[in-house]
Amino acid sequence: MEPLSPLRRHTGIAVPLLRNNIDTDAIIPSREMKRVSKHGLGEGLFAAWRYTLPGSREEDPAFILNEAAYRDASILLAGANFGCGSSREHAVWALHEYGFRVIIAPSFGGIFYSNCVRNGILPVELDEAAIAGLADAIAADPPGRPLTVDLEAGQVIDPEGRRLGFTINPGHRRMLMEGLDVIGLTLERAADIDAFEKADRQRRPWIYR
Repeated sequence: MEPLSPLRRHTGIAVPLLRNNIDTDAIIPSREMKRVSKHGLGEGLFAAWRYTLPGSREEDPAFILNEAAYRDASILLAGANFGCGSSREHAVWALHEYGFRVIIAPSFGGIFYSNCVRNGILPVELDEAAIAGLADAIAADPPGRPLTVDLEAGQVIDPEGRRLGFTINPGHRRMLMEGLDVIGLTLERAADIDAFEKADRQRRPWIYR
């Protein structure tokens, strides 16, 4: 597995997709999950909306990610309950491979939220009015204006310099800022794990035969 990149402060183009209840099957339809690895999933991101026909790669010009201003977006503004539905981690893998590092929504599906943190995507919760204001700011002429998300300070900074505060679990904050997944967190205790195994071999040698 490739190591995660630390995320402390990110500036990027933000794209508004302000629909409520976007589920994991909309994020990546099941027909797009044919690979045994996470690589290549970005191509299937929002496939039912992004392309004209199932299985095709002909872009639908009406979908916002196909607009020139938003093609390189790395921050997603979404509606409530984003990432609901199934627990498929492929949805987060697809978002990450496409280039998204931050998702801002009023609320998230619980498992999806955890999968974001474990895969280096920052989920930020702001209220609907705040997100609507950000959407207006980034759509102003010219569209596709960047936002800055400062995880260290817990702030989203709009193109005019206005700041919106957010909170996040301290453990999740540390994982993202240090580029740690759950395996990385476990390996921080490698010395304790080794010490336990050595002591346990002495205490219960029959277990290791």
